[in-house]
Amino acid sequence: MTRSVEDFPRITVDPAVMGGKPCIRGMRVTVGMILGELGGGTTIDELLAGYPYLERADILEAKRYAAQSS
Repeated sequence: MTRSVEDFPRITVDPAVMGGKPCIRGMRVTVGMILGELGGGTTIDELLAGYPYLERADILEAKRYAAQSS
């Protein structure tokens, strides 16, 4: 069963998707992947071009989720 993480409606956790890692809107795109790309120097615009099904708000929420999870 997919569920949104409290206070983060774009972040979902589903044991059947990516081993239960936090993902963007139930897709197979993890918060960790987004953060890894950003940490490696990929810009938000480059991520959006490479993953056209993502929205800017998805990436910003992934960053906010990570900041509050640490």
